[in-house]
Amino acid sequence: MAELFDKQAAIYLDARPRYPSEWFSMLASLTPDHSLAWDAGTGNGQAAIDVSEHYKQVIATDISEEQLKHAIQHPQVQYFHSPSSMSDDELVNLIGGENSVDLVVVATAVHWFDLEKFYPVVNRVLKKPGGVVAVWSYNIIQVSPDMDPLLRKFYEGTFPFQNPKAMYAFECYKTLPFPFESVGVGCEGQPLELDMPREMSFERLLKLLSSASAVNTAKEQGVNLLSEEVVRELGSAWGGPELVRTVNYKSYMLAGKVKL
Repeated sequence: MAELFDKQAAIYLDARPRYPSEWFSMLASLTPDHSLAWDAGTGNGQAAIDVSEHYKQVIATDISEEQLKHAIQHPQVQYFHSPSSMSDDELVNLIGGENSVDLVVVATAVHWFDLEKFYPVVNRVLKKPGGVVAVWSYNIIQVSPDMDPLLRKFYEGTFPFQNPKAMYAFECYKTLPFPFESVGVGCEGQPLELDMPREMSFERLLKLLSSASAVNTAKEQGVNLLSEEVVRELGSAWGGPELVRTVNYKSYMLAGKVKL
């Protein structure tokens, strides 16, 4: 799965949004201890950095070595490559051992995971009681009545090139398996809906769209999902390349603890 994001790792760092600080404050309030956190699928570390504001140490792992090359450095964050060949025991030991982690977070990535392997590891490393796992994602951004249908059309055009696992995100994590006891932040089948407003230029919008794995997959198959015509149409609806607009990333979160 790492190859889906290797080729656009550099643009991913610049294009993807930082998450609201209040999300991390909320999650930190759910755990009695704040010694160790694990950011799984860290990518460039954008969530790990914010987690470190609340936890003394953050272990950040990713299957993609290329993504980790672009990770944001921080004295409380340790980055590790976790290839799919790594055994469960090796991963548990890398993170900190059984019953060692206060918070596990997966930011816009868990839908790519081998959940049958990942969730048992989470069960092993989370402190019992007190440990919390939280996963979240966003899907199509909301801009304006003129822009939103075009963005939906673009994303629907990516479907033939999507990995099937990506549909968990497009379905707002409502179909994502999440076998944990609710802590009041959504539950399996009913994620908590969150808004993530951000200021965005048209250039950044194009970077965001081009960072999608399906865009790269389509390009390899000779299909340009961001053709000059598409970009021109999007730019017209946006209101011109110089305009900065407030957009809303519709986001969805699930948090829980180990069922005892």
